[in-house]
Amino acid sequence: MTRILVVDDEPQILRALRINLRARGYDVQVAETGTAALKAAAAHPPDLVVLDLGLPDLDGIDVIRGLRGWTAVPIIVLSGRAGSEDKVAALDAGADDYVTKPFGVDELLARIRAVTRRLSATPTDGASVVAPRVGRHTINLADRTVARDDGAEVKLTPTQWAMLEKLLRHPGKLISQRQLLHDVWGPEYQQETNYLRQYMAQLRRKLEDDPARPRHLITEPGMGYRYRP
Repeated sequence: MTRILVVDDEPQILRALRINLRARGYDVQVAETGTAALKAAAAHPPDLVVLDLGLPDLDGIDVIRGLRGWTAVPIIVLSGRAGSEDKVAALDAGADDYVTKPFGVDELLARIRAVTRRLSATPTDGASVVAPRVGRHTINLADRTVARDDGAEVKLTPTQWAMLEKLLRHPGKLISQRQLLHDVWGPEYQQETNYLRQYMAQLRRKLEDDPARPRHLITEPGMGYRYRP
């Protein structure tokens, strides 16, 4: 059973989400503060976190960073902050998706299904491409590991993996923005090109020797992205 940690300081939202998620077969934990959320995640690691940014003790961005220090668990931000800067900050800190309040339960459930699909997805195409390289890194797609030449391991979140894998399994091929959004985030996503920009920037910072002048993870302006071996 998928365990979801819901973090929000509004009791009515916690109650509504707990009822709706449990009715659909999810195991639900709740926390009303950032500190409680970090303790709950450490004690009983969730499969997915739904996180409000406006918490009474810690900013939600700091909670994301705290989680990302030790886990790649998918994080969906659920926040009343609708500004683009807040969305960019959350995605850049390591969130996987962003839902703005007020929200529809059906929309949130669709986002949760999309994230859990990415988490459980298994590769089915291009299986012969097992260990491509990006800069000084070897990516083992079968084991989902990234190793630097000095032996250090690089951690990627499930969404970072999904986007990177899509590119690496089609070396040299242009993958359109629409196709990446569809295949990584789901069919509900068609216009969120800012997600692509943020995640590509994260991948370049982790993998390229010079993120400002990438040699392998290439943007084709207005069209999409490609992996150049």
